[in-house]
Parts: sequence; C-alpha cells; structure tokens
Amino acid sequence: MDLVYVGKIVNTHGIKGELRIKSDFEKKELVFKVGNKIIIDSEEHIIRSYRYHKIFDMITIDDFNNINDVLKYVGKNVYVSRSSLALNSDDYLLSDLIGLNVVFNNISYGVVSDYSNSVNPLLKIEYEKNYYIPINSSYIKSVDLANKKIIVDNIEGLII
Repeated sequence: MDLVYVGKIVNTHGIKGELRIKSDFEKKELVFKVGNKIIIDSEEHIIRSYRYHKIFDMITIDDFNNINDVLKYVGKNVYVSRSSLALNSDDYLLSDLIGLNVVFNNISYGVVSDYSNSVNPLLKIEYEKNYYIPINSSYIKSVDLANKKIIVDNIEGLII
C-alpha cells in the first residue's frame, strides 16, 4: 500500500476521545471526511467526526469515545492510502515533487529537496546554493512527473 503522510497527532481534546492533528497536507478535504479511513501505526481507523479548530484538524475515530482509548495515539503520524485520495492522472501531491529537476530555459537549476505548505507554499531547491521557489503559476509552469522535471519561469531573482 502506498501511504501518504497527512499529519501528526499532537494531543487529545476534551475527555470524549477527540484527537488533535497538526497537518499542512494540501488536500485535507479529500482526507478528513466522516467514514474515510486513516492509518496510524499500521492500523486502519475510520473517521467518525471531523471539525477544524484554531490551527488543528480534530477527529474522533472508530468507536472510541473516551480519552483513555486514544491517549496511545498522541505523537503518532497519520497516513492515508494514496488510492483513497482518488487523484486525477494530472494531479500530484507536493511530496511527489521531491527529487524532481527544476528546469528553466532547458537548463537544470537544481533538484527539489523539500517543501513547505504554509501560508505561502515554497519548494526548497538544492543547487550551488539552496534557494526557494513559491508554489504558484507565476513560477511553476508545468510539472512532468514522468520525466522527473518541473518547468519554471521568472526564477532569475530567486537564485542568489
């Protein structure tokens, strides 16, 4: 099974078994739905409730309705199976971009080594010196997963 990292359980909330997840996953709307399956510690669990609270995704799972049932999950990572996301053939996840060559005017300008999916999402590029590219259409023109490259534009000022 091809697993995709969604976030980390950072705490519980209240006494009724609700889990607090810190996640910057870009397609949360495909994951956090009642009835969907998530994976924690190689075990499948079914989401029974979901809500967004402050900066956290709050869920209850299975038939757990007591804090003592879910304390063991605090600090654990949350995954989903890639197939459950039902992505279109031209869709990709930010994690798919790691390892791709960054190409501008048919010249390689490094390889994607990491990403940040915060308010202003960025790709970290390893080159002579590391630099960052904003993840938006002004800079990223196309992503070719088959040929492992990202075609970019307007990056002259980003490489210092």
